Amino acid sequence: MTVVRLVPSSLRARLALTFGAGTSFVLLVALSLLFVALDRQLDAAVDADISGRADDLIAGVLARDPGAVRGDPMAELYAADGTPLVSAAALAGQTLLAPEQVRAVGDRTVRSVVLLVPRPGGTPERVRLIARPVGRDGEILAVGQPLSTVEGAGDRQLVVLAVATPLLIAALCVLGWLLVRAALRPVDELTREAAAISTLDSDRRLPAVTGDDEIARLAATLDGMLARLAVAFARERAFVDDASHELRTPIAIMRGEIDLALQACDDPEEVRRSLSAAQRQAARLSRLAEDMLLLARERAGALGVLREPVDLTDLAHAEARALGPVTGITVEVRGDPVIIDADAGRIRQVLANLAANSAAAGAGTARVTVGTDGADACIEWADDGPGFPPNLLDQAFERFVRGDPSRTAPTGAGLGLSIVRAVVTAHDGTALLRNGPPLSGAVVTVRLPATF
Repeated sequence: MTVVRLVPSSLRARLALTFGAGTSFVLLVALSLLFVALDRQLDAAVDADISGRADDLIAGVLARDPGAVRGDPMAELYAADGTPLVSAAALAGQTLLAPEQVRAVGDRTVRSVVLLVPRPGGTPERVRLIARPVGRDGEILAVGQPLSTVEGAGDRQLVVLAVATPLLIAALCVLGWLLVRAALRPVDELTREAAAISTLDSDRRLPAVTGDDEIARLAATLDGMLARLAVAFARERAFVDDASHELRTPIAIMRGEIDLALQACDDPEEVRRSLSAAQRQAARLSRLAEDMLLLARERAGALGVLREPVDLTDLAHAEARALGPVTGITVEVRGDPVIIDADAGRIRQVLANLAANSAAAGAGTARVTVGTDGADACIEWADDGPGFPPNLLDQAFERFVRGDPSRTAPTGAGLGLSIVRAVVTAHDGTALLRNGPPLSGAVVTVRLPATF
């Protein structure tokens, strides 16, 4: 069954239809009011003409000049009983008012009365007249004006309006269509260009729309969104490329060590060395997979933290004792007890990654300072290493970013500081990097919301 749509699906057609209907209604109302105003103006002009003639004729009658009434196009003087005394020559024996109508006038003025007056030939004619008392002996003067001329003018106006109205409505509808099409032309261009952009790695962008209207701002917003998506896509692609590169190296080493073990089955010592090397690479792969999974959860907003009261100073002392032998650096802890609601395991991971980063940079000493700053708890990690390369200070938190190989040990995947920022962000905190005092090396400042 075919369903007929009463409302068009196209926005352009709907806007043009709404514009045409609205303007047609307004135009019809305006022209109707114009016709009524013109009709009333004609009636007012007729009344003014009759009133002026009546004033002149009354003056003539009072001056004993009945010829003024005979010379008028349509006037008649009556006695108080309704008998015609003087009639206009143009009436040709016809009367404007019947005797009872004259007697009904009395001493008052009757204005703008429309009557059907019989004319020669038996055809009645619509006449607008005024009946006034003359001021002597109860005489009544009636002055009339045929309405055929006025009605003809009104009919001609109605015909003109009836012909002009559809033409004006059609012109307004066409104008509305052209205006809507011109206004939505940039939208069509944006739609075609957006459909032509197949992937986010394309350099194509949406066309710029001149002006500062809503469509121009929409085009600029969409183009900015595409640019941001392209940057995010490039970062994700770089992440995949870097991850593939990082995974390829330990996998290749593992395969080589396993091949060596298989070839040296008759040499237990060689087999043990090969399997030990493969085990180390497997552990490296496991750490890399866990780090990548943590970052993926953080990107998806699913990195959960178990919040419980934690004394940051006690935790830092415990980690310093555990990290020193593993990393080969001396870790000093300073500060008073600071208790916050945090995930102790994740905070240990932050300290472990910072220690690994300092060890990889060749530092021998690290200092952890725990304190407070306003409503935040602060953990400052400083080492005596070479510090962050100046060109990497703004990128050190990015994934797979590593310093100059001549300044750092060729270990790690470049995810340590990314994990630090991810964990701190999950705790609604911030992390900042700099070089300098207190040990003239790298300094990482972690700020976490406090509960004291």
